[in-house]
Amino acid sequence: MNHQTITAVGAPAAVGPYCHAKLCGDTLYCSGQLGLIPETGVLAQGVEAQAKQALDNLGAVLQAAGMTYANVVKTTVFLADIGDFGAINEVYASYFTENPPARSCVQAGALPKGGLFEIEAIAVK
Repeated sequence: MNHQTITAVGAPAAVGPYCHAKLCGDTLYCSGQLGLIPETGVLAQGVEAQAKQALDNLGAVLQAAGMTYANVVKTTVFLADIGDFGAINEVYASYFTENPPARSCVQAGALPKGGLFEIEAIAVK
């Protein structure tokens, strides 16, 4: 299988042994993005701020692969508290304004670094 590793300079470094994304043909598989501020590696404060930062980080990964949010066909959102579902929907909708992708949203037992929000995505050129 021919695939390319994508590393985004505008996204925070991986917190484990994985890359930002893999491009296989026209399909991009993005690793989960937390609300980490790339310059400091510190989580933004609050679930809405973390959602915005994580979506900005995802945007940097998409851009590194020559794509935008419009290329995203599927996301999975992980929340520390499913009670934050409504709050993050407003943030999420501001990034996917037309023809939003398919999405799953689940409450995770715990997220890396004590995060409140994480998103992974699949995008197609």
